[in-house]
Amino acid sequence: MSNGQWYPPEWPDRIRALAAGEITAAVPRRAATVMLLKDTSEGAHVHMLRRRASMAFAGGAYVYPGGGVDERDARPVRWAGPSPSEWARRLGVEDEASAQAIVCAAVRETYEEAGVLLAGETGDSVVGDTTGDDWETDRAALVDRKLSFAEFLDRRGLVLRSDLLGAWARWITPEFEPRRFDTWFFVASLPRGQRTRNASTEADRTVWIRPADAAAGYDKGELLMMPPTIATLRVLGRFATAAEALAAAAGQDLAPILAQARLEDGELVLSWPGHEEFTKRVGRAGPAGPTGGTP
Repeated sequence: MSNGQWYPPEWPDRIRALAAGEITAAVPRRAATVMLLKDTSEGAHVHMLRRRASMAFAGGAYVYPGGGVDERDARPVRWAGPSPSEWARRLGVEDEASAQAIVCAAVRETYEEAGVLLAGETGDSVVGDTTGDDWETDRAALVDRKLSFAEFLDRRGLVLRSDLLGAWARWITPEFEPRRFDTWFFVASLPRGQRTRNASTEADRTVWIRPADAAAGYDKGELLMMPPTIATLRVLGRFATAAEALAAAAGQDLAPILAQARLEDGELVLSWPGHEEFTKRVGRAGPAGPTGGTP
């Protein structure tokens, strides 16, 4: 049975066009996504969204809350936890402003898309309820970019809790994709008193699911996912609780993962270094997996 690997049919043509110099690689935009976890009697569950089928990028695929970095995310904000300089070293970026922007984007996008806010009135507290008309007004203003995240925190008298995040992985969209992202994956635990909701206009469904069950759905071809999503799910499935996953974040490798394409015996071979399960061989008959099956 085929798995649920997201594979756009236009990729082979774009790969060949890039190799021939007919198109140029787009510069990837920095982005952040958060694997939000909560503990249940059946183990840790992760929050996922299904992107609407009409979306130009990854339509129908299951993803985590996240999105692109807003240039205003680098503005000074109320901050608690590891400093931006510490985050710069961990994330492998050149300066504190870049690191702050990535962390802010992770927290902001989680609030915009899931209604969950990793912030509190003090450096050791977290808001317990983000529902209500006034909260929704501010959230909508963030989504519409009428309000920067720094302004939002100031208005609410809140401090961003960077210590509630753990950096997990970094994946860069292949060079042949027209829309590219340099994405940092984070892990976090659902704050007590808060609850998720589908606040994203880009998603038509949200679920709380055990990482192992999500991975099984992908393996059966029932859940569509991009390589970074299923790869991180497989690792998350090793941990029984959110706390265990957060503790393990410090040991995760943040070396960027970028797909590679090459010609081999007349076939186009697409691979992700260190992740052989995603290798695709593209010939005249179309894409095939490592064992020759149709994706």
